Amino acid sequence: MDLSYDVLIVDDVAENLKVAMNILRENNYNFSFATNGNEALDIVKKKKFDLILLDIMMPELSGFDVIEALKNDTDLKDIPVIFLTAKADIDSLAKGFELGGVDYITKPFHPLELLSRVSTHLELYKSRKILQQNNLNLNIKIKESENRLLSELESSQKEVIFLLTELMESTSDETGKHIKRVAKYSKLLAELHESLTHEDANLLYDASPLHDIGKITIPHDILHKPGRLTEEEFEVMKSHTTTAHNILKNSSRELIKTADIIAHQHHEKWNGNGYPQGLKGDEIHIFGRIVALADVLDALTHKRVYKDSWTFEKATQYIIEHKGTQFDPYLVELFEANLDEFEKIVNL
Repeated sequence: MDLSYDVLIVDDVAENLKVAMNILRENNYNFSFATNGNEALDIVKKKKFDLILLDIMMPELSGFDVIEALKNDTDLKDIPVIFLTAKADIDSLAKGFELGGVDYITKPFHPLELLSRVSTHLELYKSRKILQQNNLNLNIKIKESENRLLSELESSQKEVIFLLTELMESTSDETGKHIKRVAKYSKLLAELHESLTHEDANLLYDASPLHDIGKITIPHDILHKPGRLTEEEFEVMKSHTTTAHNILKNSSRELIKTADIIAHQHHEKWNGNGYPQGLKGDEIHIFGRIVALADVLDALTHKRVYKDSWTFEKATQYIIEHKGTQFDPYLVELFEANLDEFEKIVNL
């Protein structure tokens, strides 16, 4: 028999304690005993037990009082309790089971009955603990597997985004380094923003390269026109925001959902004069507001087929002048306070 089993016997009659221990000694259990309820509760707080044999009729605290206290204690509530009773009346037994007792044994003890019931409940308790541990280990393995799969999925999503940006680079001389710089500006703004977390900044960095993914559907002669677009051509160009939204909107993945927000809203303006929805102020998602500023900063400071590059100082002046109209005022303040950091990215 497993010597690790610890049994607490609680009875206010010393003779009953001796009889029970003499019978159970045959199986080499480790015994502790208490002669009243208060003593029993003190003992169980100091030592772990695998089973409690609990007399019902005791002075001060009855067996019913003791088991109620045990069941109200998170650390003790799972210990199996077998009631010891001199009179097996239906009401007492019903109350004992209702309070959480697992069995009862009548006094005087019959040796085989006592041995058998104690052994049975100790084995059940041991099996339950093993099952709980196995379930815990299984849950841990499941969680680890889920985390691994999510990590692999996230890596796959980032790889797809990389491949898409490579495709965009191959169709336009302007978008390659532009995409990388916009991601860096966006991450920097997110890191400076007091309401955004490190995780938000990384998410924005990973998703922002898709801000112009809708342009892959724009006709080449419009996308690369060296002169000013006509009103009709500009309407076609503006459609890249809604095209991207229609492509990305059905994903349930956080990275793609974020990319959808950015692609759809990065041409909205703080004063509501942007497109495609004409959103205003805080109606524009913070990620959309951040990429809007980042996209314009990079477009101004680098050559395009339709314009020469501006100096960083001139681009800075433009952004500051459009604070509160085109751009989120708080983001412009962050930009102004950290010009050196943004200029380093411009020169990459």
